[in-house]
Parts: sequence; structure tokens; C-alpha cells
Amino acid sequence: MKHPWLATAAVILLASSPAHAFRCGNKLVLEGDTRTEVRRKCGEPAEVTRKTILRTPVYWWHGQPIQVSSDLIEVPVEIWLYNLGPNQLMRRLRFEDGELIDIETLGYGYLEK
Repeated sequence: MKHPWLATAAVILLASSPAHAFRCGNKLVLEGDTRTEVRRKCGEPAEVTRKTILRTPVYWWHGQPIQVSSDLIEVPVEIWLYNLGPNQLMRRLRFEDGELIDIETLGYGYLEK
């Protein structure tokens, strides 16, 4: 092979997950997944925090947000924490209105007591 480093780089790129995703075993969790999909792929989170935020309603037209009114609506938010153990990094998932919108990588997990 003329360029073995090229093959190595290709394998690394194919094996890595995008920044807006993480692996639960052999399943991939992606932004845009629902709570049900994430629970099916990863099981129950170690911790769940619930709150509500106020936001103006927006309609998306060809990738551009259009404000529908100046009234505020309540949007349910859930923050899920997955503790994957002391040898793996924890993940914090943010759901808004039931859809996964953010995946944050935290420090190493811990042993459950």
C-alpha cells in the first residue's frame, strides 16, 4: 500500500462518533432522538432533572425562524445524566419538548453505591 497512514485515518474517522452523538453499547444516540428512543438504546439514566422554560413560539420556514407571536409558551425540559462507570465519561443529555437537543460529555463516572 502506498499510503498506509491514509487507511489508518479512514478507519479512525469511520469508528468515531460525531460530536452530537454518543454510544450506548453498540447503539448510537443522536441529537433529534426522542426520550423513548434514548431509553430503549441506553436504559434508565442515573439522574433526571425536570424544569420548564418560557419561549416565544417559532415556526421554521426553509431553515429560518419566524416568530409566530410575542406570547410566551412553556416548554418542558429534562436533563438526563448517564453514569457509564469509572472507566468511561459521563454524558448529560438535554431534552426540550421530548426531543434530544444537546449531548454534553462530562468527567469520568463513578461506582454506584
